[in-house]
Amino acid sequence: MDSKRKAPRRKGDDRVILHFDLDCFYAQCIENANPSLKTLPLGIKQKSILATCNYVARKHGVKKLMGIQEAKRLCPDLVLADGEDLSPFRDVSKRIYSLLKSYSWNGRVERLGLDEVFLDVTDIVAYNLALLNHHNLEHSWFCLSREDPEKGFEFDAREVKGCVWPPEPEPRPQDEGDDNQRLRLLLGSHLGFHLRQQIESLGYTSACGISTNKLLAKLAGDKNKPRNQTTLLSSAHPAPFLDPLPLSKIPGIGSKTKQALKTLLKTDEDLTVHNARTHPAVSPFALERALDGGEKGIGQKVWLLLHGIDSSEVKPARDIPRQISIEDTYRGLTDLSQIRAGLVQITTSLLKRMHVDLLDDSEQPVTPPFPSSSPFPSSKPRWLGQPKTIRLTTRPYYPPSERDDFEYNHGRASKSAPLPRYIFDLATNTGMIVERLVEGTLLPLFHSLNPDSNNLRIGLLNVCVINMDGEKHAAGGSDIMAAFQRQKEVGEIRAVAFAEERPNHLDDVAFASQQLDMEPAKDSDSDEEAEWVDDDDHQDGVRCHLCGCVIPVFAVEAHGRWHELDEGYRVEPRWW
Repeated sequence: MDSKRKAPRRKGDDRVILHFDLDCFYAQCIENANPSLKTLPLGIKQKSILATCNYVARKHGVKKLMGIQEAKRLCPDLVLADGEDLSPFRDVSKRIYSLLKSYSWNGRVERLGLDEVFLDVTDIVAYNLALLNHHNLEHSWFCLSREDPEKGFEFDAREVKGCVWPPEPEPRPQDEGDDNQRLRLLLGSHLGFHLRQQIESLGYTSACGISTNKLLAKLAGDKNKPRNQTTLLSSAHPAPFLDPLPLSKIPGIGSKTKQALKTLLKTDEDLTVHNARTHPAVSPFALERALDGGEKGIGQKVWLLLHGIDSSEVKPARDIPRQISIEDTYRGLTDLSQIRAGLVQITTSLLKRMHVDLLDDSEQPVTPPFPSSSPFPSSKPRWLGQPKTIRLTTRPYYPPSERDDFEYNHGRASKSAPLPRYIFDLATNTGMIVERLVEGTLLPLFHSLNPDSNNLRIGLLNVCVINMDGEKHAAGGSDIMAAFQRQKEVGEIRAVAFAEERPNHLDDVAFASQQLDMEPAKDSDSDEEAEWVDDDDHQDGVRCHLCGCVIPVFAVEAHGRWHELDEGYRVEPRWW
């Protein structure tokens, strides 16, 4: 009897993750400062390109990262506002981040850039799920505080708030687990709507995605922009949702990975998730080989993303940023003196931002004189956090005639070095610190990235400080949490690789499913028939989708561990 592959149980399916994305964030900041611009086509310019534009401008065909001249040709009435100084945008981002953080119970609130925030609301949803009165769902109460039962809002628990995917009505859940997941996501949708209303009270609209992991929540939120939200009800079987998407839409899959997949699939055509996910040549180990030179485990990471699996946690909220980054774009810097001037300008802005974000000026006043370059002349500030690493990133300049051939970040490369401790000396003039840092650290990094000084054509410079106190260094050292995370992902790979079931084979299949953390169910990710071997020698075998071997049920767990070894990459498929 034939049977179809079943879907693996995906780690973290019991989570509820919200992803907020502020609509045209820079434009909204400018519009709120000058409300008369809200009805006009508005673009935020940085150098010769648009950092973003509002939706009025987008109706004329204007897009972010478009050249100014092209944007003005499409929309002659386009109003341009300067976006070079990011300080006002950062200040608004902090306000919204603090607002969302105030609603979190577990403290897992992660900011992505200035305009995106992830919230893990699993705990608050679980609490309210237990409070539901299933006999009066229409008049349900969402409690926002364990201590104060009156703090919350009324909602209708019969329906998901906002848009849902898939848009067609789904059949009733087949078991209690599916029903509970739907209820958790339903509750998450109402919480997401409430938080979006709170953000709008500050004058900013947003889109929200609700799902069981960060990847799916972010992609769900992109479905119905602007000022809307989408709940992915099919989180356990995300293939129909993911498959039509181009690879460029998947966070974590960049131009290098896309090119490696094209080479692996022997095609020059643009790939969708379905193309890459279902092709027999694609496996974690094939991707690892194709992306040789990337980070360790990149093959399995990409392979999991193609299947909608993302077990990464929403990072705990922080009072200080994880990194501070300043960058600028240019029309092709060709001279080292220009490079040096650009680095001085960027580093000066970076140091000022470090003073704003990382210094606490609430200490007792000190006796003048205090350095005139310090933003805190009347008090003795202290550092709330001190980054340990400085990173320089460059990218070549591509003239308009070449931009169709390359993505915006094509050729982007980075180098890091320890951040000199003199940068935290508040008794030294800021200008002297910047000059020393540029000459002693950043220019050597630049020469390492661009060894041919006779053929320079630099289109972007970025200087970033990372690895704040208390965090693991970027290079070297061990991280026990990272080790647990890798072990978790390996388990998910095994679950997908061996996600097959044979009917009327209860005891051994139950044992194997338990070992692999799988459930007996149909797999909506694929229509392929299960590949079972019925000869006497392999009566109880299951084919491994990673290497093609047929494995006895009792050896499935050991075979999965074997695949973790590097030797497993070099073994040709064979019959067990």
